[in-house]
Amino acid sequence: MRLPLLISLSLLLLSWQNAGAQLAPADDFFNSGAQFYISNNIPQAKDVTEMGLKLYPNDEKLKKLEELLNQKQQQQQQQQQQQQQNQQSQSNNQNDQQQDKQQQNQSEQQKSEQQKQAEQKQQEQNASGAKPDNSDQNTNGQPVQATQMTPEEAKRLLDSQKENEKILPISPQGKPHNPLQTVKDW
Repeated sequence: MRLPLLISLSLLLLSWQNAGAQLAPADDFFNSGAQFYISNNIPQAKDVTEMGLKLYPNDEKLKKLEELLNQKQQQQQQQQQQQQQNQQSQSNNQNDQQQDKQQQNQSEQQKSEQQKQAEQKQQEQNASGAKPDNSDQNTNGQPVQATQMTPEEAKRLLDSQKENEKILPISPQGKPHNPLQTVKDW
């Protein structure tokens, strides 16, 4: 009876040793995780480190590697968020530019329509023989926008500026400067 008990105990001991031999030491998990970290494969490094911590929860190297991986993962997430924000701001800028172009096109269309209406009005007045209304036309009979100057106004403005102009003297007044004289700088 002792013999079968002894055999079963020895088989149990051998199987337990083989199971222990199949488990990788904590340093293997650490080294694998570190290699993945170096190659910037953070998710794989995190998986290997977590497996190692399940088997060796008190290993300091694996704990420190896990902290480092968590920091790196947070940095990557922040960078992704910044990139997304930059892309959103760029798309917003493009949308703003498109809206500005649309508004410019609309204002140009409105201006051209106003010019066409003014021309039609002038043609109708010329055809009917009625005296044109000079309030929105210059001396040549062309329509004038509220922001434009008439040629007479421009001439008056330039003439008024001529009176303020002074002629510069041809030769300088006073003693000529001696280039050989030293200047004291203290």
